[in-house]
Amino acid sequence: MKNRFFYFFFLSSFFSIAQITVRGTVYEKSGPLEGAAVYFNNTMVGTTTNANGEFSIKIKEGQYDLVVSYLGFEKIIYALHTSNYKKPLVFALVAKENVLDEIIIRKTVYDDEWKYNLSSFKKEFIGRTALAEDCEILNPKVLHFNFDAKKNILTAIAREPLKIKHKSLGYKITFELEQFIINKNQVTYLGYSRYENLKASKRKQRKWAKKRLEAYNGSFTHFYQTLLKNTTYDEGFLVHLFKRVPNPERPSEAQIKRARELIKLNRSQLNFSIKIEAPKTALDAALVTLRKVKLPKFKDHIYKTKAPVSDIISKKIFTTYLDFEYHILVVYTKEKEEKGYIMRNMFGKMREAYPQSSSVIALNIPTALDKNGSLVNPLDVFYEGYWSYEKFANALPLDYVPINTTN
Repeated sequence: MKNRFFYFFFLSSFFSIAQITVRGTVYEKSGPLEGAAVYFNNTMVGTTTNANGEFSIKIKEGQYDLVVSYLGFEKIIYALHTSNYKKPLVFALVAKENVLDEIIIRKTVYDDEWKYNLSSFKKEFIGRTALAEDCEILNPKVLHFNFDAKKNILTAIAREPLKIKHKSLGYKITFELEQFIINKNQVTYLGYSRYENLKASKRKQRKWAKKRLEAYNGSFTHFYQTLLKNTTYDEGFLVHLFKRVPNPERPSEAQIKRARELIKLNRSQLNFSIKIEAPKTALDAALVTLRKVKLPKFKDHIYKTKAPVSDIISKKIFTTYLDFEYHILVVYTKEKEEKGYIMRNMFGKMREAYPQSSSVIALNIPTALDKNGSLVNPLDVFYEGYWSYEKFANALPLDYVPINTTN
């Protein structure tokens, strides 16, 4: 994914799709560029250019972002649909402006503030799941942070691609960070990733295969793939349609504003700790209003349970669209929540683990699903619940093939 979310591949029954070979050449102003990275985003498919700047990559038919990258040059992102590929591609890389890098290098101080921001970055990018414990950024000092205290916004810039080692899933990952923003409670990150297998014994590889399958099961891409195959309920998903409506118990913004103004004018006369069961004065009513400010602005109302797949997708010619009214709640019944998910906002006694539940909030619907089971425009929706808890550490490459494993 470009960020928030990541992409996987079809189940084995879909792998009869033919491969094609994509060829091309990479240049810069002085001639062919040797050693440029050329890869399909979020896959294990990539190569580097030879002495003549040439590359050749085999890929299964589908829609991809082809990334052409070389340190010190502006990367190129080429949207490739294999059905439209006719002749070798030619890319001309342009040298980056050095001003930004010089400013970042000069400003970056690896002090306690930087370490605190790095910790925040890891929690929101790598995540806090069990798999995140074994997902390590090998070169964290390429990161530069900027915190705007007035707006409470943290941004991160990477001077070089992040090198990530995932010991639980068996991947070495190169991630080219394009954008990272924590704006209060909302996190957005965008980037391009290339996966490689770590080397290990067959015993270790079997453990990785098991962990990868666990990461895949119940993921949003697993869900999208079941929509394409019409196996959603057979594979353990339940889908409910819901509306998000204003909370009638919470005062309106106009009421809150008026209450604050009244309280401000009469602050010296007020006893803020007094209990008010039935307001008798305007000041009593203002206090009651402000005590309701922390109530949620909206409430979710489920209006259709166990919705059929036909209520969730639509099809036009050869394209499948995620297409539903309002929003959807997706419950994966075959796995329970992790302890870390339960504890993240826990107060008091720990509750029991429930099946994993996630909300898909529509921003721009309908939105197309490609043949790989990923969103063509991933920022057309955002996720709440369990899928927002699972971040980069739980991601798999686009060309991952789910295979049942045994101990």
